Amino acid sequence: MRRTLLLAALLATAGIATASPTRYDLDPNHTQVRFGWTHFGFSHQAGRFDKVDAQFRFDPADPTKSSVAVTIPVASIDTGVPALDEHLRSSDFLDAAKYPTATFKSTHVETAGPKALKVTGDLTLHGVTKPVVLDVTINQVGPYPMGPAGGRPAAGFDATATIKRSAFGIDKYVPNVSDDITLSITTETHVPKDDGAPAK
Repeated sequence: MRRTLLLAALLATAGIATASPTRYDLDPNHTQVRFGWTHFGFSHQAGRFDKVDAQFRFDPADPTKSSVAVTIPVASIDTGVPALDEHLRSSDFLDAAKYPTATFKSTHVETAGPKALKVTGDLTLHGVTKPVVLDVTINQVGPYPMGPAGGRPAAGFDATATIKRSAFGIDKYVPNVSDDITLSITTETHVPKDDGAPAK
């Protein structure tokens, strides 16, 4: 009897240890992907992408098991200046007609502090793929307090990185318009309704 109980306990522990991270969906109303650059040394400009799609798996107990794959339609760029948006979509910069999406797929997640992660992944932009490391802050993990997602498990994050656009073949006006592009991401995510089980 003792051996049976011990075996059952070991199997249960093994099941917990090998459980997959859970699917979390991005809340599009509380997700922003922003970018910034320096314009001829005179000003610091900023813009954002208005559309973001992601496949996100998160393990609150062990975030290093988490993963994310993001797709951004680059034509959704928005600087607040329509003429500039069109120029950035053109072949001088993003060439949205030829390269309609930017993607990021994580390859490694490691802890960098009590609520900090370093997420390494492959960023594909303008047809070029390069490794990028996101510095991630875990803002909050717990039940969502309101709205349609009220009561469901939720998690919120901020992330930052700096990339060189010339590394992706986007070098128009470098260095007068800065080569360094800062990325700043904030997002809220939650487990879909009736989907609290580990993702397959």
